[in-house]
Amino acid sequence: MTAQGQTIRLTVAQAIVRYLMNQFIEIDGVETRICGGGFGIFGHGNVPCLGEALFPVQDEMPLYRGQNEQSMGFAAAAYAKYHLRKRFMFCTASAGPGTANLLTASALAHANRLPILMLCGDTFLTRLPDPVLQQLEHFGNPTLGLNDAFKAVTRYWDRITHPAQVIQSLPAALNTMLDPADCGPAFLGLPQDLQGWSYDYPVSFFDRRVHRIRRQAADAAEIAEAMALLAQAKRPMIIAGGGVQYSGAVAALTTFAETHAIPVVETIAGRANMVAEHALNIGPVGVTGSNSANTIAAEADVILAVGTRLQDFTTGSWTAFAKDAQIIGMNVGRHDATKHLSRPVIGDARESLRALSQALDEYRAPIAWTEHAKAERATWDSYVADNVAHGNRPNSYAQAIGVVNDLCDTRDRIVTAAGGLPAEVTANWRTRDIGTVDVEFGFSCMGYEIAGGWGARIAQTERESTADTIVFAGDGSYLLMNSDIYSSVLTQKKLIILVLDNGGFAVINKLQNNTGNESFNNLIKDCPTVPDPFAVDFEAHARSMGADAVTVANPTELGEAFKRAKASDKTSVIVMKVDAYEGWTNEGHTWWEVGTAEVSENANVREKHAEWEAERVKQRQGM
Repeated sequence: MTAQGQTIRLTVAQAIVRYLMNQFIEIDGVETRICGGGFGIFGHGNVPCLGEALFPVQDEMPLYRGQNEQSMGFAAAAYAKYHLRKRFMFCTASAGPGTANLLTASALAHANRLPILMLCGDTFLTRLPDPVLQQLEHFGNPTLGLNDAFKAVTRYWDRITHPAQVIQSLPAALNTMLDPADCGPAFLGLPQDLQGWSYDYPVSFFDRRVHRIRRQAADAAEIAEAMALLAQAKRPMIIAGGGVQYSGAVAALTTFAETHAIPVVETIAGRANMVAEHALNIGPVGVTGSNSANTIAAEADVILAVGTRLQDFTTGSWTAFAKDAQIIGMNVGRHDATKHLSRPVIGDARESLRALSQALDEYRAPIAWTEHAKAERATWDSYVADNVAHGNRPNSYAQAIGVVNDLCDTRDRIVTAAGGLPAEVTANWRTRDIGTVDVEFGFSCMGYEIAGGWGARIAQTERESTADTIVFAGDGSYLLMNSDIYSSVLTQKKLIILVLDNGGFAVINKLQNNTGNESFNNLIKDCPTVPDPFAVDFEAHARSMGADAVTVANPTELGEAFKRAKASDKTSVIVMKVDAYEGWTNEGHTWWEVGTAEVSENANVREKHAEWEAERVKQRQGM
C-alpha cells in the first residue's frame, strides 16, 4: 500500500479494517477502540480478502474463531450488552449458509437494541460466474439474494457496490450503532470480487476519531407535563428498564426515587438497576414478576416508565396496570416513549430524570403508599426465601438459583435466556451489584446462554479480573447450542455453566398443560416419535469439549461443585436434574395473552379458553 499525496490505495476489505481500527470512544474518561474485535468463520466469500486484511492487525483487533455463525452473533450481542452499547464486535461470515446462520442473532440484537456489525460475503458484482456456489437465484430479480433477508432484522443495511461507497456507508453504520434511539445491528454485504478491488481512499478517512454517545435533552414542555402528572399522584410508581443502564442513569434513578420516595419496579432487561436490599426496590414486574411489584402496579395512578419498551412480559399483555393509570414514557426513542398513549418525555434517561426531579422540587409520594410498597416487598422476599430453600422437596430451578446466589461474588455476571430459567432468575435472583444480570428476553432466544456467556466473558475480562461469568441453561437450550463450551476452553475464557436437566422443554409443557392440553412433544418422554427415551450424558459431553464437568444429585452437592468451579481457572459444567412438574415459581405472575383454542373436543381446553378470556377485561386499549 503506497500513499499517493493525500490518498492511499487499499482494497475495500483493507479500508474497512483500517477505518474500524481508528474509531475510538471515551468511556469513563478513557479512550478505547469502539470495535473490540470480531468473531469469524471463514469461507470462500470472506477469507481471500477480508481474511487478508484482518491478518496484520490480529494482535490489536482479535478475531475469535466461532463454531457456529448464530452463536457468534449471540456472543457479539452479549459483548455489547456488557459494555452498555458503547463497544461492539463484528461478525464475519461467508456467502450463503454461513451468512444465513446470522439471521437469528441479528434478530436478537434488533429486538434488544444492541449493536453488532455484520461483514458478510455476497455474490459477485460482475455476475460473470453466476450462478455461483451457494447462490440463491431469483429468476425475475437477479439483484435479490439471501442478504436481503437481513433488511427485516437490522437497523442499518447496505450492499457495497463500489469501493468509494465505503466512505459513506461505514460511518453511517457506525453512527447507527452508537445512536441511543436507533441502536441496533448493522449489515454490510460485501460482494466477493469487490472485497479485493482497490481504490485511492482519502487519508483523512482513516484519521483517529473519538466518539461520544449523544445525550438528548428532553423538551421543556414534556418535562412540565410529566411534572404536572406526578405532582398530583397519590400512588406513583417507576418502571426501570434496560435503558436506565445504557444511559448510565442508575445513580440518577436511585437519587430520583429516594428524593421523591417513589417505589421502583424492574423489567426483565432492567434487572440489576437496583440492588435487592434497596428499600425502594419493590421487585420485578409483569408475567415473570413478583407479587409485590404487580400489586403496586395494579394500584398505581401514575407510572413513570424509564428506558423500557414495555413489552408484553412487562405489562402483562397490558393487564398489569389500572385502566385509568397515567403513563409517562421517558425514553430516548420516540417509538417507545409514546406507547399506549403515554405522555412522552423523549430524551436521555439520566438527563431527563434530573430535569424532572428539579421540576418536581419537594414532591414526595405519600408515606402510606411507599410503606405499603415496602411491606409488599418484604412479603415477597419471604416467599422467595422459602422458594429457593432446599430439603425434603424435588430439585428445582429456584433451588439452584438460590445456591448460586448465596455463593457467588458480588460482581459475578449471570447469563440466561429462553425456557423457564428467565422467569425463575427474574423472580428469585437477589441482585448483589448493579449491572450483573443478563436475562435475554427481548427475543427469548434459546441457545443464547452459553454463546452469550462466552461473549460476556470476553468483555468481562477486559475490565474485571476477578469476577466470573455464570450461565444458567436448561437441557433444551444446551442441546440446541453448546459448542461455545469448546470456544471458551480454547480461548481460556472461563465460564461456570449450570445445566439444569428437566427432560425436555418443560416450561412449554407447563404452558401446554395450563391451557388444558395434554402433554405432547415437549418432554422427551411425551414424544410419540421417540420409542425409547434416554437421558443425555451432559457431563461426558462437556468433558469431550475440554471442560471440567460433574453431575450432582441435589442442591447441596451443587453448592460444593460450584465452590470448586469458582476456585478453578477452567470452564466448568455442573449438571443437575430438576423436576419437570414441581418447584416452579407459581406466585407473582400477571395474565399473559396466549392464543387458546376456542373450539375443541377436549373439555379442559374449552374450560381454560373461557378462563383465559375472562381475564381480558383487565386489558388496556391503546396504541
